[in-house]
Amino acid sequence: HYLYPANFPEELIGLIRENPAVCRYIDIPVQHISDKMLRLMKRSHTRSETLNILNRLRTGIPGSALRTTLIAGHPGESEAEFNELKEFVREFRFERLGVFAYSHEEGTPSYSNFRDEIPEDVKQQRVAEIMQIQQEISAGLNENLEGRTLKVLIDRMEGDYFIGRTEFDSPEVDQEVLIPAEFNLKPGDF
Repeated sequence: HYLYPANFPEELIGLIRENPAVCRYIDIPVQHISDKMLRLMKRSHTRSETLNILNRLRTGIPGSALRTTLIAGHPGESEAEFNELKEFVREFRFERLGVFAYSHEEGTPSYSNFRDEIPEDVKQQRVAEIMQIQQEISAGLNENLEGRTLKVLIDRMEGDYFIGRTEFDSPEVDQEVLIPAEFNLKPGDF
């Protein structure tokens, strides 16, 4: 499901672009964009390498949706690094994005190497700020879909609606499409 920025398999861009059976949905968990934070997180890619991959995906697979996950509040993340992360989200405009507050978990390199120095309320505020930015981006992108017909996979029925998703939406984490129950559909239909 994930395409990690480090050692990115370049041949996938053409395979996804040329094969209509492959969804145009690419989940690439960048986690942060600051070089300092990527080093602290022990990631083997830089800001420049990340942007290079993301831009190649966006131009190489027209009509695709890029999703990422970020971590806010990792030890060592100053206001400057957090602002850099927010600006990256604003500028790149991911179609889908999730963000998690850093969790100091035993057995991870960060647990062994850092104190969990950022207060939980600051972490949660940072998560909320990034999600607010993303909600505004998502609202604008969704407005651009008005009047278009999309292929939707029906997952289930709830109340008066069938619940489905496009090829750009991973189950349980991304957006859903509501279709009035008046249509003759069942789970698994397109």
